[in-house]
Amino acid sequence: MAKEIKTTKKKATSQPVRLYQKGVFTGFRRSRMHQTSGQALVTIQNCNDLTGAKWYLGKRVAYVYKVKNTVNNTRFRVSWGKVINTHGHAGAVRVKFAKNITPKAMGSTVRVMLYPNKQA
Repeated sequence: MAKEIKTTKKKATSQPVRLYQKGVFTGFRRSRMHQTSGQALVTIQNCNDLTGAKWYLGKRVAYVYKVKNTVNNTRFRVSWGKVINTHGHAGAVRVKFAKNITPKAMGSTVRVMLYPNKQA
């Protein structure tokens, strides 16, 4: 009789999948004399041209920050926004947050979610 050999397949250990792309809140939309606080400018990592920035239109943006008080067993809060348009030709986008984010957050990291995906 043939011997039965048990073969065990090992699962490939891979890194967890990240569902967002990193971005930096660089400032508000502005002109020489005026500033539009309702529209934040975000520079997305590895997005360097206008066509790449157009892919992010409609995507959700999360600004995650830490506060002093604990609410719902967490000290982290999230401010959500949406990419509404591109800004310039270097891959920056304009984001409208539900509640304007503080100017103290300039230079900090935001998460540009890869959903909702418009391609079916």
